[in-house]
Amino acid sequence: MKTLLHNAIIVNEGESFLGYIVIDNEMIECVGEGTPSPEIFASVNKACDLDCKLLLPGVIDDQVHFRDPGLTHKADIETESTAAIAGGVTSFMDMPNTNPQTTTIEAWEAKNKRASQVSLANYAFFIGATNANIDTLLNCDYSRVPGVKLFLGASTGNMLVDNDSALARIFAEVPALIAIHSEDEAIIRRNRDELQAQMGDNIPVELHPVIRSSEACYESTRRAVEMAKKHGSRLHILHISTDAEMEFLTPGEVTNKKITAEVCVHHLWFTDEDYPRLGTRIKWNPAIKTANDRDSLRRALNDNRIDIVATDHAPHLLSEKEGGALKAASGGPLVQFSLPLMLEMAHEGLFTVETVVEKMCHAPARLFNIDRRGYIRPGYFADLVVVNPNTAYIVSDDMVLSRCGWTPINGQTLHNKVLATYVNGHKVYDSGKIDTTHKGQPLKFKA
Repeated sequence: MKTLLHNAIIVNEGESFLGYIVIDNEMIECVGEGTPSPEIFASVNKACDLDCKLLLPGVIDDQVHFRDPGLTHKADIETESTAAIAGGVTSFMDMPNTNPQTTTIEAWEAKNKRASQVSLANYAFFIGATNANIDTLLNCDYSRVPGVKLFLGASTGNMLVDNDSALARIFAEVPALIAIHSEDEAIIRRNRDELQAQMGDNIPVELHPVIRSSEACYESTRRAVEMAKKHGSRLHILHISTDAEMEFLTPGEVTNKKITAEVCVHHLWFTDEDYPRLGTRIKWNPAIKTANDRDSLRRALNDNRIDIVATDHAPHLLSEKEGGALKAASGGPLVQFSLPLMLEMAHEGLFTVETVVEKMCHAPARLFNIDRRGYIRPGYFADLVVVNPNTAYIVSDDMVLSRCGWTPINGQTLHNKVLATYVNGHKVYDSGKIDTTHKGQPLKFKA
């Protein structure tokens, strides 16, 4: 089965051009500029005129929490992969703080089996570090596992690793990327205790960034970078959120770095000035911080100190988000709207569309050395997204396909809308229609 997508504005590898691609079953057969020849039209089974819509590589999200297994009352791999493809995310890497936690090979294999049955997007699963599972980490197949997730601060699921000898062994011996949640637990506890002494347990959410402070992020990242440099480890700092942490990052090509960083869409979009309006809907760990922090993250993304953009998609029911800084769950759903939000920032002149594609599609593929994904190239898997860049619509909770049923950007006007998503050559999303016939594939990572 061959499909031609033509009359498209293709955004790929730093360029935008009017062109076409031919999909042959799962793969991209050819990419061309201008109008396809009569011979190409004659060679395909189906031709789709995209009417100058954007055609992008599928987004690769390296940090999601799809809550499966054990927390499926608010999300599971089926519902969240559906939300992902509706937002142009064709591949995801899921985190280990589920129930049971993904800290054994058996738990990791169970997740993969589940995904093979229900996931509409391509998938991979991190293995989680604990104070006592170094042997498991040393025996993983890292051609199938994207890396080790290490919590240096407690968050949902409480997988905190705080044993100094265990940390030393992880950084010294693990032959893979170490992805960290970087917040200093002692500083967080001190800040929390000080506020509780003043206010009791009803601390308003506006003080969440006082508890999970910039200092907590900075000190944790400083120590992690120090350990990584000492042992020559491959360190990836997840959901970086402060101006202060930029001190540890350097501009340059992601494949030439041993220390890399991810920023999440919410840290690029919101500031602490949004807490009075949105409350716990924007309570994340690490916390949303100041406009200065947000603007510094935007600059660092543009000058290549920050390498990739992800979501930290972490659904909770709204009932679980009730309360203040201490009681409300941290995290929120964003995988369905991450690409439109980043394109909205491009619409506002903060980034170019080419930068959005680089940071959400190309750079994740290079950072994790993913086999034949992240680009629009002949011989690559046909993971593709069609976007209408000239429409205006208001996001509402009733659009949300995640089981949790809400979004932190409820009421936000956007100007870029995902029209269609192809995963491995199959159109799995088409203007609100979902095709569940075809399932995603496990991601493969080259050594």
